[in-house]
Amino acid sequence: MMTYAAFLWVALGGALGSMARFGLVNAVAALVEATFPWGTLLVNVAGSFVIGLFSSLTAAGEFPHDLMEIRMFVLVGVCGGFTTFSSFSLQSVDLIQSDELVRSALYLLASVLLCLLAVGIGTAL
Repeated sequence: MMTYAAFLWVALGGALGSMARFGLVNAVAALVEATFPWGTLLVNVAGSFVIGLFSSLTAAGEFPHDLMEIRMFVLVGVCGGFTTFSSFSLQSVDLIQSDELVRSALYLLASVLLCLLAVGIGTAL
């Protein structure tokens, strides 16, 4: 459902998720030693939990169609702005639950390796 309202809900959720990530990462950094990215780890785990819980509670086909913008607000907007790792995790679990074990393994391996390689190339440039 791609309407202007849907785009606005996703944008609003993304802004809120990004601000929450920024605030949480900085709050954790102020509390603990910065030799390990504890804030980012917390954000990734929390975002993965929220996207898993909310996607299950609002499963497509079981969630009222007229409330799907709320689902997009939380899943795509808030969780996407908070951490894209949550989307990666949800898609991985979906592939595993669909018995797409080879595809899930390829997706997991390719995502981690290619993203690490992309960061390395980006920083080298």
